Amino acid sequence: MASFFQSLSRVAVVGLALLSNVQASPASWLDSHHGSLAGAKASLRLMPLGASITYGYLSSDGNGYRNDLRQILVSDGYTVDMVGSRKAGSMKNNDNEGWPGLRIEQVEAKAKLSVPGLTPNLFTINAGTNDCVQDFDIDNAGKRMGDLLEYVWGASPGSTVILSTLLLNRKESTEARVLRVNKQFRDLAKQKAAERKRIVLVDMHGPDGPQKGDMADDTHPNDVGYNKMAKIWHRGIQEAASKSFLNAPVPIA
Repeated sequence: MASFFQSLSRVAVVGLALLSNVQASPASWLDSHHGSLAGAKASLRLMPLGASITYGYLSSDGNGYRNDLRQILVSDGYTVDMVGSRKAGSMKNNDNEGWPGLRIEQVEAKAKLSVPGLTPNLFTINAGTNDCVQDFDIDNAGKRMGDLLEYVWGASPGSTVILSTLLLNRKESTEARVLRVNKQFRDLAKQKAAERKRIVLVDMHGPDGPQKGDMADDTHPNDVGYNKMAKIWHRGIQEAASKSFLNAPVPIA
């Protein structure tokens, strides 16, 4: 009996010590014992927004990067609903907002018709290639993209933007314009991040993005190039999650 009371006393002492640790430093204790809820993943109502590359032009199945990205996110444990006013590709959830041939401000005009009713909590935006192909007001491409970003944040409050630099172009004159626009996009992303906007820039023009051999024509990736895009988008979404940018989507009326 004496040994029973001695054991009980030791348990009480240990319990008091643990309670003392929690009271002395509750934040650090909770951080190290946060449980599964802190690791819960937000459902993603994801709008792929842009032009023909978003639409999946010249991919063999019409899915572009979208199906590869969706599969990676689902394997991560996310519930993913890709949304948009258009359908393209063989994938089941093939909704998107990709408009071949449109420039940045024209993509914004299309977004104004679809974003308010869909209220995505996540956007993957790749737009501006047509501005470069058409040599349209290159010096103000960053401003037009800024207008597009401000629109989607205003129309879908709390949403996160993964903004892409433009892919390389195999036509030399267009590629020169792509480089000018990409500098503007990088500066824009830094500015918006400084304003505490939910934005992550991903570099599709870097060494792990589509290369010349990964292009189906001067402008659009082949399947290998689109798969590289999916992995880069995924990296950007992981970064957004690490920064606690991903809010649950708002209910659709």
